[in-house]
Amino acid sequence: MGATSVKERAVVSGGAGFIGSHLCEALLARGLSVLALDNFITGSRDNLAHLRGNPDLEFRQADVNHGVFIGGDVRYVLHFASPASPPQYDSNPIHTLKVGTVGTMNMLGLARAKKATFLLASTSEVYGDPLIHPQPESYWGNVNPIGPRGCYDEAKRCAEAYAMAYHRTHQVDTRIIRIFNTHGPRMQVSDGRAVPNFMAQAIRGEPITVYGDGSQTRSLCYVSDLVRGVLAVLDRGDEFPVNLGNPEEVTMLELAETIVLLAGSKSEIVHKELPIDDPKQRRPDITHARKLLGWEPEVRLEDGLGRTLEYFRSVLR
Repeated sequence: MGATSVKERAVVSGGAGFIGSHLCEALLARGLSVLALDNFITGSRDNLAHLRGNPDLEFRQADVNHGVFIGGDVRYVLHFASPASPPQYDSNPIHTLKVGTVGTMNMLGLARAKKATFLLASTSEVYGDPLIHPQPESYWGNVNPIGPRGCYDEAKRCAEAYAMAYHRTHQVDTRIIRIFNTHGPRMQVSDGRAVPNFMAQAIRGEPITVYGDGSQTRSLCYVSDLVRGVLAVLDRGDEFPVNLGNPEEVTMLELAETIVLLAGSKSEIVHKELPIDDPKQRRPDITHARKLLGWEPEVRLEDGLGRTLEYFRSVLR
């Protein structure tokens, strides 16, 4: 038997996505073999192109909503498949609902059958437009189930309920991470979130679109910090949700101005109407992650933005 046959295996849904591809890379670096699943609704083959020659990486084009049938042993099941930005889930609302509900159930079924550890990529969107700031894991959220974001927010809330139900009923070893805004290389240019929008506009010299007066805040975590947090949750987490994000808060206007400066751009900032149910503020309380995991972000906002900007320059040529 070859050495690779004894390696523990991880199955990553959404493995060709922005965060999923970085996670596959990190798991391979840990000495695991990885099966990446993706249906390319929002993922891209390009995100895994640099890993193509790695014998420990297997890729399968698959839609986890249609069932997941995998032979052999599996140590970890990581469910990262889902559209994750408003334009993406506006374009695919039913698929977004399904991948958070049916897809989650199918991936949990796989974890149960293989006696594997299951990790759910949930989101800060479970907090909705929060009435508590910053947001601790104990906050139940302020979500509009019938608004345009409901297909994503409620799918993720249901996914968390599924994970807890499988843990309590079938003793599946489950983990839940609530991901706050993350940025880095391999984000889609057309993603629709603030960082890709501002960077593409700044590089092209187009007006930078800030919604509302720009006073709404986000907290931006660099992708390497997030992935380090995911691995810490696999190692030391429990079944309860844990926030992973950067508690350094920035207004959208400040972010736009910073990106213009970093890009050396002459773009002017223009304001447009705020979208429906757009959260006014978003910042994680990471006290739990610090205590449970010994984790906190290390990459400063401007350093991370600089690295992300380099990537966008390379793909926008």
